[in-house]
Amino acid sequence: MATNPLGVHALVWVGDTSPAGVTTAVGRTAEAGYDLLEFSLHDSLNLDVVAARDQLEAAGLQVACSRGLAFDADVSSEDPEVVERGAVLLQDSLRVTRELGGTHFTGALYSALGKYGHQLSPAGRANVVAVLKNLAAEAGGHGMTLGLEICNRYETNVINTAADALRLADDIGADNVLIHLDTYHMNIEESDLVRPVYEVGDRLGYVHIGENHRGYLGSGHLDFGAFFHALADIGYTGPITFESFSSAVVAQGLSNDLAIWRNLWTDGMDLATHARVYMETMLSAARS
Repeated sequence: MATNPLGVHALVWVGDTSPAGVTTAVGRTAEAGYDLLEFSLHDSLNLDVVAARDQLEAAGLQVACSRGLAFDADVSSEDPEVVERGAVLLQDSLRVTRELGGTHFTGALYSALGKYGHQLSPAGRANVVAVLKNLAAEAGGHGMTLGLEICNRYETNVINTAADALRLADDIGADNVLIHLDTYHMNIEESDLVRPVYEVGDRLGYVHIGENHRGYLGSGHLDFGAFFHALADIGYTGPITFESFSSAVVAQGLSNDLAIWRNLWTDGMDLATHARVYMETMLSAARS
């Protein structure tokens, strides 16, 4: 029976991708028994890509990368210069992902990560489609996929539901543009955690598991049993990555962007080992 690679977000361990941060994240991810480590590329200028890849390979870990954009590099803008800055940032991030040995580049690739004061304009959406068409072509040439992570209304005005994401993917029109479901965001925007999984079906390419409050899995109110059963029903075998944030770890700038105002936990290892066992148990139960 195929098994899903189980991942953990590096921000469970450290707030940056400095050499020391990468060493810590890789070591603890392997120690906690995960298959995959996800890096956020918000801090990619500090990332020593060659050293990081060597450490990942030595630890036997797969890697995925994610990011959102900034308002001054927003591909959903109507300003051509702003859009171009965002396009360059995405191209650079795709290159970093490839050089790390990853095949999944995902996240809010389509907008800034933050609260907008207006709806997405038709011109802005057209810019998103044009930029991601080009990025998908480049990714496809390297056997890579792009993930459209569906985020809540307070973090983007481009896609908030599975239906939104599917329409955007259809307009981009590339087979390697897949949908990224995140239970934290689904809890805010979807009617339940099951129907979006069926709606996306075989176009699902990446999954984030996070509680409604981003703390310990099972300590909130999300129906993870139903969600994992839906994943099993559609035969999903891609990565499932645990994501949780605490202001005790996440760098201040990113904490502000993500509205992480409190310490939901302080012991990343306890949190992560608990999450791995929880996800393994849910997968096993769903498959049985």
